[in-house]
Amino acid sequence: MKLLELEHVHQSFGRQEVLHDLSLSLDEGEVLGLFGHNGAGKTTSMKLILGLLRPGQGRVQVLGGDPEDHQVRRRLGYLPENVTFYPQLSGRETLRHFARLKGAPAAQVGELLEQVGLQHAADRRVKTYSKGMRQRLGLAQALLGEPRLLLLDEPTVGLDPIATHELYQLLDRLRAQGTGVILCSHVLPGVERHIDRAAILAGGRLRASGDIDALRAQAQLPVIVRLSGLADSAQQVAQWQQRGVKVVSVEGDCCELAVADSEKIALLRELTQRPLLDLELRQPTLEDLYRFFMQRFAAAGGAA
Repeated sequence: MKLLELEHVHQSFGRQEVLHDLSLSLDEGEVLGLFGHNGAGKTTSMKLILGLLRPGQGRVQVLGGDPEDHQVRRRLGYLPENVTFYPQLSGRETLRHFARLKGAPAAQVGELLEQVGLQHAADRRVKTYSKGMRQRLGLAQALLGEPRLLLLDEPTVGLDPIATHELYQLLDRLRAQGTGVILCSHVLPGVERHIDRAAILAGGRLRASGDIDALRAQAQLPVIVRLSGLADSAQQVAQWQQRGVKVVSVEGDCCELAVADSEKIALLRELTQRPLLDLELRQPTLEDLYRFFMQRFAAAGGAA
């Protein structure tokens, strides 16, 4: 069963169309990265999945049912971008409160506080928590009831590098257990290894979708080859330029080349026949791909 299906969804607020013909799906144990600029339609998509909005047109089905159904909502977890809690309650009291609201077992409270690294501050008032600690508490709240579908909106905000790494390790474990995750983030470095697919929104439309390899095939961005210790670099660079190889930069005996993915193997064979100190191959990253699709959208004047 699909955990999530959005089919040809349109959503408008007055005359402003915020989603146009959006179709998305999510399988069990899959992590979907939902990316886009501010105002792209990510938050509206989240609200539709949570049952806080009804689509103007199209169909939204969550866990095989209506997102407004109470039983469906109990099996969802949601971490908003800006978490807010009662400042006078302790972390433990806060989780107990949300556990009662969600019908989750009280035994989960202590387990989750330990899981997110807050057991040492469980009985301190939330008003004494740092931003990162409140974010951890928000994640614990989202995990109450062992949700089958988890929605995370900018989950790494306020987290230090170690806490961010621990968050992604947790997501990997949840994915292995069959939990579906939708992750919205503007911090793309580090996300790539932990998602199965990416969906890029701009202007309320889905501009690109697929795994990293599929997005690379769509974008056709070059592979960057970095060389150091190249003998007769000036002469070699001139020869490459005559052959149409794009030379990105040259500095002493170091240079960067940009080649099409289909040509990288032939170039690597050639380079392995030469004395080199080092060679590095860099495929287009998720950040590169996101920038490409956003620039293409901007170059079209923000049109469909």
